[in-house]
Amino acid sequence: MRAHSFHALLLLSPATVLLLVFLLGPVVVVAVLSLTDWQFGSATLNWVGLANYAELWRDPVFRQSLANTLLYLVLVTVGSVVIGLGAALLIEADTQLRGFYRTAFFMPVASTLIAMAVVWQFLLHPSAGLVNHMLQWVGLEPQDWLNNRRLALYSLAAIGVWQMAGLAMVLFLAGLKSIPQDVRDAAALDGVTHPWERFRRITWPLLGPTTLFVVTVCAIRALQVFDTVHVLTRGGPNKATEVLLHTIYAEGFSFFRMGYASAMTVVFIAGIFFLTQVQHGAMERKTHYA
Repeated sequence: MRAHSFHALLLLSPATVLLLVFLLGPVVVVAVLSLTDWQFGSATLNWVGLANYAELWRDPVFRQSLANTLLYLVLVTVGSVVIGLGAALLIEADTQLRGFYRTAFFMPVASTLIAMAVVWQFLLHPSAGLVNHMLQWVGLEPQDWLNNRRLALYSLAAIGVWQMAGLAMVLFLAGLKSIPQDVRDAAALDGVTHPWERFRRITWPLLGPTTLFVVTVCAIRALQVFDTVHVLTRGGPNKATEVLLHTIYAEGFSFFRMGYASAMTVVFIAGIFFLTQVQHGAMERKTHYA
């Protein structure tokens, strides 16, 4: 018995070491640095305790970036789930455009986000962008999408939905394939023949586990937004699109306040853990498992 336990520990040791070094180790280092005033490149540091955390709650930029991140999270998660589910249902309906839907919705997932951000920068250009030209064709006023404080964050959220809806679609397709055909046949015998009624009574409840997973994945990826903000707006105009990861990057690598950036990182990690636990707990009670 002891030999089996020893062999099991021996086999687990490489994965355990990698977990400690590359996952838990950096978290511990960041947590320790958040209690210091270390500046990037400095050979010395001073212990400041919770001073960095106290400064966070007095920092209007941090509060703005936190609010922007939460709004972006809601917009992108809801949009990705709705559009991804709609696309999955269109493909599952066996339409002639099934191949087109698959390609159109999954292409953003396989594309390089920074390159696509540059493309979106041209599409949303205030004078030469295709989006404004299309608005003018239908008689609407063109907009400065990325430099208008009221529209900039919503424009980035639309790009986020465009980028993540394909992933949600693939996951929902897997969920739809897992629904037993005999359940649908039994519902048809019971008189549930209308597509909306079949979706409401059969498809949607049985997609509960898939929906829980899709919402969690989309929410975590939305919280990690950085590339589009850095390429398109750099947090502007007037901090209207400033998000937490971009603020952490600016504090750590532009202002070299690594201790303060580490405190932001700790709050960010704690926020992700808290939100995912609350989200998982709330949705788990409404999830039906086959």
